[in-house]
Amino acid sequence: MAAGPGGLALLHASAGAPCCPHGPALLFVRTSQGKEEGRRFYACSACRDRKDCNFFQWEDEKVSQTRLAAREEYNRSHQAPCTHRQNVERYKNFVLLPLSKRRFCQECQQLLLPTEWEEHSGHQFLYDISIAQLKSPSQLLYPLENKKTNAQYLFADRSCQFLLDLIISLGFRRVLSVGTPRLHELIQSKASQEENFRVRSLLLDIDFRYSQFYTEDEFCHYNMFNHYFFGGEAAHETCRKFLHQDKDERVIMVTDPPFGGLVEALASSFKKLMAMWKDTEKGGNKNQEMPMFWIFPYFFESRILEFFPSFSMMDYQVDYDNHALYKHGKTGRRQSPVRIFTNLPPNVIVLPAEEGYRFCAICQRYVSAGNHHCEICNSCTSKDGRRWKHCALCKKCVKPSWFHCNKCNCCALENHTCEKTDVGCFVCGKAGHKRSTCPSLSHTGASHKTGRKQRQKTLKRVKLGVWKSWAMKRAVFSRRKTKKKKRDVTT
Repeated sequence: MAAGPGGLALLHASAGAPCCPHGPALLFVRTSQGKEEGRRFYACSACRDRKDCNFFQWEDEKVSQTRLAAREEYNRSHQAPCTHRQNVERYKNFVLLPLSKRRFCQECQQLLLPTEWEEHSGHQFLYDISIAQLKSPSQLLYPLENKKTNAQYLFADRSCQFLLDLIISLGFRRVLSVGTPRLHELIQSKASQEENFRVRSLLLDIDFRYSQFYTEDEFCHYNMFNHYFFGGEAAHETCRKFLHQDKDERVIMVTDPPFGGLVEALASSFKKLMAMWKDTEKGGNKNQEMPMFWIFPYFFESRILEFFPSFSMMDYQVDYDNHALYKHGKTGRRQSPVRIFTNLPPNVIVLPAEEGYRFCAICQRYVSAGNHHCEICNSCTSKDGRRWKHCALCKKCVKPSWFHCNKCNCCALENHTCEKTDVGCFVCGKAGHKRSTCPSLSHTGASHKTGRKQRQKTLKRVKLGVWKSWAMKRAVFSRRKTKKKKRDVTT
């Protein structure tokens, strides 16, 4: 269990976890001061927002057969209408069509055969889909940009080409592309165009739309948060065979997960993929880790190293086509924070000199132009591309915009509020916990309930008073009306 001072902790679920449309759920518990508080519960592995997937079940909850049947039916109804194999057959038929009859429905994100045009008649189409477009599906498909689930921020050509060149120069011939569709399609495209190109790729991705463009040996529908292959044992076996290393075909895993995802869940899945690779190995590689590039923001460095101590962070700035901030060429704080974490020796990762990267002979790795070696720390300390400065009081290098605060006894922004981040629960003001896990919350809640009840009673009295007043006025008016009628009759 990994738990902070307060919040949610991910637990290791036993076999037989309940399933939602995204596969087996993950087991969580609320924590305070690193200790469990409250009941354990299952929630969706892929979606942190209940609006995207509202699955929830207490660990000790007894679920009726009726509810289980309804859940199975719900899960089935949320799967794609076509299987991967059916999509492969559809693709074969689609390619045989003349160019004028190749259409793509933008609303349904689907390749259309002529018999389906009428069904999609009210939708927006893309016409005359070329073979080149079919080889680059990430250009056809709308990116799914939920940062906690899909986050399809697609590599810019610069980063994609750099990764492929680096992979080839390091001698790898098979790439397990986990959540990196742009890299996968670049490899596939080169393999179809260049006769001597020997690199192969297998894409593992949660976006089933890619099954329209790739065979079952090129794509597996996969959830990287719970290591779930939607295609069952057949897809699992496809991945295992791909990881089987031939004589000169070294394997590397390249992954670009959603930045809002749980690092612990991702690390667990990646370790299982590494274990699959180890199981396929023969001879003296049993004690080695599968080579890996994990692409993630630099501020997650401590979390990644917690699960993979052998990893180190490279200075290369990864940029994306469809992200407003993560772009190459910007300066200062606007530089892309996305980096490459790897278990390969840092000195073999050669970064492009034309972009200002240089080799530090002391650190034995390539660093960015602004990352200067600190003689006191004996390291190139910058994380964000700017030149950091050494603070003698903190005994470490800090960001150039930070200054030492004597009240906080640490470096921070000049105009920061002088209070430690773990101080000040919003309910009681005490340190060590957050509002959601405050011990006095129940008391406060009770007082709020009491106050609410008082207000409701007052409102009732007011409403009752208004009603009584109205009823009395009506009664008086009725009596006067009756008397008037009597007088009119007598006269």
